[in-house]
Amino acid sequence: MSPRKTSKADVPAIFIYDEEARRNHPLIAGIDEAGRGPLAGPVVAAAVILPSGTVIEGLRDSKKVVTESERKSIFWKVVHHAAAVGVGIVAADVIDKINILESTKLAMKMAVEDLKIRPDILLIDAVKLKDVPINQRSMIKGESISASIAAASIIAKVVRDDIMLYYHAQYPIYNFSGHKGYSTKEHMECIQQHGPCPIHRKSFRKVRDDQLSLDY
Repeated sequence: MSPRKTSKADVPAIFIYDEEARRNHPLIAGIDEAGRGPLAGPVVAAAVILPSGTVIEGLRDSKKVVTESERKSIFWKVVHHAAAVGVGIVAADVIDKINILESTKLAMKMAVEDLKIRPDILLIDAVKLKDVPINQRSMIKGESISASIAAASIIAKVVRDDIMLYYHAQYPIYNFSGHKGYSTKEHMECIQQHGPCPIHRKSFRKVRDDQLSLDY
C-alpha cells in the first residue's frame, strides 16, 4: 500500500514526531545501522529523508518486523517514496582496524554523503557524528520514536541481509543465510570446526578465542 495522507488522529506517533521536527528543519534524515553485533560481515548504515506528510503503513523498527517478506515489502515502500536514501557499508577488515563503534560512525557518515539531498538535520539512533557539519539529534531507541530512523533501520537491515546472502554463496559451510553472522550456537560451532573465514571480525573476542583454541 502506498503512503497516504491522513488525519493526525490516525497517524502513528513516529510520524508525528518527524512532522514536529520539520517545523524547524524541513528536511530531516533518519540514520540507523545494522550489524554492530555479528561476528562476521560488514556494518551497514542507512540515511533516509521522507517527504512531509508521508505515512507508510507498517513502518517500524526493523527488529520488530518478524518476517523477511514484510521487511522487504516495507523496504520497497521506503525506497519508492523517500525523497532520498543513502547507504554506507564498512567491511570486516576495517572493523578490525578501527573498532566497531568507529566503523558504525564511518558507515553513517558514508550514508549521509550518499544522499542526493543535503538534510537540515540528522536524527541518529544513539550516536553523534562529530565530523559531519549538519545539525544532529542523537536519540536512544530512535527507531521507535522517529519514522525516518525506523525507515533507515529497515533499509540497513535488508541491505545487510542481502550482503550476507551473497557471502553465504561464497562460504556455504558457515550458513550465513541462516544466522547472518550473529553468534548463534550453529555459527560458533562452524567457527570452531573450520576457523574464521575472510569476512569474520577477527578482533571480536568470540572469533579470536575460537581461533586461538584451534591452534593448540
